[in-house]
Amino acid sequence: MTIDAAEYRTPGQLIEALLKDRGWTKRTLAIVLDVDESGITRIVSDKQSVSAAMALSLEEVFGVAAERFLELQKDYDLAKARIAARPDPGRKTRAHLFGGLPVAEMIKRCWIEADDIRDVPTVERSLAKFFGVDSPDQIEILPHAAKKTIVGPEVTSTQLAWLYRVRRIASELIVAPYTTQSGQEAVRRLSDLRRHPEDLRKVPRILNEAGIRFVLVETLPSAKIDGVCFWLNERSPVIGLSMRYDRIDNFWFVLRHEIEHVLQGHGKSAPILDAELEGEKAGVNSNIPEEERVANEAASNFCVPKKMIDAFVARKAPFFSEVDLLGFSKTINVHPGLVAGQLQRLTGRYDRFRNHLVKVRSFIAPSAIVDGWGDVAPVDF
Repeated sequence: MTIDAAEYRTPGQLIEALLKDRGWTKRTLAIVLDVDESGITRIVSDKQSVSAAMALSLEEVFGVAAERFLELQKDYDLAKARIAARPDPGRKTRAHLFGGLPVAEMIKRCWIEADDIRDVPTVERSLAKFFGVDSPDQIEILPHAAKKTIVGPEVTSTQLAWLYRVRRIASELIVAPYTTQSGQEAVRRLSDLRRHPEDLRKVPRILNEAGIRFVLVETLPSAKIDGVCFWLNERSPVIGLSMRYDRIDNFWFVLRHEIEHVLQGHGKSAPILDAELEGEKAGVNSNIPEEERVANEAASNFCVPKKMIDAFVARKAPFFSEVDLLGFSKTINVHPGLVAGQLQRLTGRYDRFRNHLVKVRSFIAPSAIVDGWGDVAPVDF
């Protein structure tokens, strides 16, 4: 009799058929294999799994590939597990939350109220509270919650967490109502601060007096966020900066970029989150969205007026000396770092004039609402 191994559903069924075909008993097989008879009995009754070593022994005795015994065992084990398993609707949710969000960093930064990432119930409750929802399965990084997303689908879970932290902090600030006139006046006042890094301490007050909520929140690992603009309501714009690059040129460019979003009324329907605002993304090419082109042009002109930098480049190219840079900076009354930043972008020589790109976070942080770099913004969980 020829045994078709494909007809059997479990390794025990196949072994039992092979024994009957040969007229063997389980004791006979135990003697042949030099194993305990009780073990063979358990295998034939599918109460004991077929190991890889046993599968090789059975192959040698019966001429049936060891892989077939192991496949039957795997399929049988999986079928039993499916019967015994209890569906856990929260498993997919946990995969998205713990796999997508930087939970450990959020705990470390005191963004959520939990002591241990392994305390899943507490972490889930804290995340729901952080995102302002009733239960973890409503958090908008989840696929089924996508319709609730307040930013575009290209925004990562980590970036969304940063955005929510900015929103939470900004919502507790008390500032004057914003008007377009107050925003324009703020730009005029800020332009007077471009010469000296020390004057950046005045930035938060100027923005708050204009009705613009301004916060500094350290970026999260791999988020590559530079800034964000959104509105709490029609008269309450918010600007959040990460100061991912602590340089005077980057600070002024990103800040003025976000202010232009405010002046144009951008970000009212959904936050505009600016990530990797550098290189081509900081330009005005046609492949850049219109809102970003407008903001980039305003930011670039604020740092160094385009007509002036173009004229300077036309006069001095291809050689730009330190004396030329300092003289031009003094003429247009801005810090040399702003000119250096523009020259680097225009020429692609990012190794030049780096000594002028001074760090500025230490000047602005003492007068701003700051979250990160060792500080935690004074807001409730």
